[in-house]
Amino acid sequence: MQCTVSPFGSLQDYIYADVLAVHNGKWIFCKHKNRDTWEHPAGHIGPGETPQQAAERELYEESGATRFDLEPLCDYCVTSEFNGRGITGNGQVFFTIVHEIGDLPPHSEMEKVALFDALPSRLTYPNPTQAIVHIAQRKLQNSPK
Repeated sequence: MQCTVSPFGSLQDYIYADVLAVHNGKWIFCKHKNRDTWEHPAGHIGPGETPQQAAERELYEESGATRFDLEPLCDYCVTSEFNGRGITGNGQVFFTIVHEIGDLPPHSEMEKVALFDALPSRLTYPNPTQAIVHIAQRKLQNSPK
């Protein structure tokens, strides 16, 4: 898997929206019903959606987050093969502090949500997740307390 991280808004033709989320000082990761690995809330940008709208929707659908502050983090370009098919495209990543988490909606693809002090060891997309979390960690360290 190849992933290149770029400044927010520097790419075009976005097809993915991702959210790195923190709740009570811990990273939010979710486990898909059909996988045994962890991932941050993310997905395809739907027709007529902006990347931010897709990020807000994915965050709710995949973590149950109902109250949060979403802000731009970075762009990325990924090229890989996943589940036997090629994946190529640009995405925008948002960072958020989640203030309130509710139940997963009934239509969620996720089986469960968990909070982690550090990255879980079994990530669905290890390379992009590690690169993007590194940027988010710097943002957290530089934010006012």
